[in-house]
Amino acid sequence: MNHTLPHLQDIEAAAQVVYREFAATPQYRWATLSARLGTDCWVKHENHTPVGAFKIRGGLTYFDQLKARGELPREVISATRGNHGQSIGWAARAHGVACTIVVPRGNSVEKNAAMRALGATLIEHGDDFQASREHAMQLAADRGAHMVPSFHFDLLRGVSTYWWEFFRAVPALDVVYVPIGQGSGACSAIAAKLALGHRVRLVGVVSAHATTYADSWAAGRVVEAPVSTVLADGMACRVADAEALAVLMPHLERIVQVSDAEVAHAMRLLFADTHNVAEGAGAASFAAAWQEREQLKGQVVGTTLCGGNVDSDVMADVLGGRG
Repeated sequence: MNHTLPHLQDIEAAAQVVYREFAATPQYRWATLSARLGTDCWVKHENHTPVGAFKIRGGLTYFDQLKARGELPREVISATRGNHGQSIGWAARAHGVACTIVVPRGNSVEKNAAMRALGATLIEHGDDFQASREHAMQLAADRGAHMVPSFHFDLLRGVSTYWWEFFRAVPALDVVYVPIGQGSGACSAIAAKLALGHRVRLVGVVSAHATTYADSWAAGRVVEAPVSTVLADGMACRVADAEALAVLMPHLERIVQVSDAEVAHAMRLLFADTHNVAEGAGAASFAAAWQEREQLKGQVVGTTLCGGNVDSDVMADVLGGRG
């Protein structure tokens, strides 16, 4: 893999690939959220992509690069808790490539249904993402299929376009809260910031119940950590990616941990103030801003609603105050 981050020309070229499928997503300064937070608060709406999350951008550019190199496989395999799988399913279908996705047992019912609707074959294996990932890698080796990783330069090319859109649209941003799952979103925020020379400060966000990236960032090396988050499945990572960690280390100002209770509260606030549905990981960015609201006065704050794929019964419980 290319160890460097995408440069401006890479991101601009990637945007042309992404925009064949859908337009740039909006970012709004929500008056009610801003009033509640006590300062200007912008939300980047990645819940408005055709799969309801930012990941589709990376899938599109990953497959575009495979095609450009003449390396499109007959079958791809990957592992996911949902949004990455939808991204790969969408792009594989567009290129006529068979797609098998491994998910943990007990995964989101509606994310599973969405992946099947895109033509992906679903296999349930393991109790968490890491177990699914290891099984997917073994399957790919056994079947001679192409294993799509969760972190790769060609994924970053596409994902960087969402931050590039955000930073160009709101040059006044002082600080942005960036959720960390496997690292593609956060590393892409760094790529876009550097490509545009934007002055924004980047603060990482992890689940308090899935702390591998916070622990690894503090230690300066990969530290495995148990995962017990119920709500933030998009951040339920047990082992940080070493390449992603190397990118994050020098560029994040700090990492904030948000509990499931804080995430549920943020989901309720986002729904009340914007009437957009946020999945757990999609609300983590605002949850972190809310946690630090006392120190944000007078700053222009950026948050990302990076995904809206939450099961109906889970959302109903959260809105009922039971999340």
